[in-house]
Amino acid sequence: MVRVKIPATIANLGPGFDCIGMAVTLYNFIEMDFSDTLSIEVSGEGSKSISRKEDNLVFKAAKIIFEKAGYKGGVSIKMTNNIPLARGLGSSAAAIVGGMVAANMLLGKPLKEEEILKLAVEMEGHPDNVVAALVGGITISAVYDDKIFFKKLLPPDELKVVVTIPEFELQTEKAREIIPKMIHLKDATSNISRVALLVASLVSKDFSMLQIATQDFIHQPYRKKLVSGMEEIIENAQSAGMLCCFLSGAGPSVAGFVKSEEGAKKAAEFMVKVFESKGIKANYKILGICCEGITAL
Repeated sequence: MVRVKIPATIANLGPGFDCIGMAVTLYNFIEMDFSDTLSIEVSGEGSKSISRKEDNLVFKAAKIIFEKAGYKGGVSIKMTNNIPLARGLGSSAAAIVGGMVAANMLLGKPLKEEEILKLAVEMEGHPDNVVAALVGGITISAVYDDKIFFKKLLPPDELKVVVTIPEFELQTEKAREIIPKMIHLKDATSNISRVALLVASLVSKDFSMLQIATQDFIHQPYRKKLVSGMEEIIENAQSAGMLCCFLSGAGPSVAGFVKSEEGAKKAAEFMVKVFESKGIKANYKILGICCEGITAL
């Protein structure tokens, strides 16, 4: 029997669309063992909606590893979920990475980490959440010639993440469909400059330009139509005590960087209040940045 802990992840951080990811200290747990048949138990987030059959995402991910390794037997899976579904916190990446890594461990690690990473990115469709869930920290990823290239940044100790989670789901597919297939050159160059500034700010631990560095011109201007209140929150982030603010992944959660617990609470209460003014219930979490990625327990 094996047991793994997988962090939630926040993708994009504003301008880093599909290439920047960040692991945070909110976790799902997967326990996996050999069995005569398929058995799946789910507790916590999604316990009423997640499938217990072969279309379960954790099992589908594990099955890819089983097929690669030639294992044809059954498996028992116990999922304990703390990551909300379809809220922009990497629940699908956690399921994919968790399922693959647990299955690989169960079989004695026949696949290398880079092989698992490639398979996980292929299944997820983009590397940002997957890489962060696998290795932790803040990651910058690129895909070239069917290979995944990434660098991991260890986060500044003083940074904390405040995430406000509206009580409605937003499927990634819907959030992607609203983004135009073609973008203006000006918007592309604006995002490129912000990504460079964001990475430089994090590496140098100079947070004075984070509000500018996390501006986005590619996805957030379109996704704001799906997340009422998001624009108001981002525009007032600094006055609410945040260093910067951005849509968490595809949304609908909104996240920001802060430097203290006191500042985080003030910011979170502001975000909840904005959502409530739009008739949307929301809750918040104050999280750290997870440096380890998925770990065996």
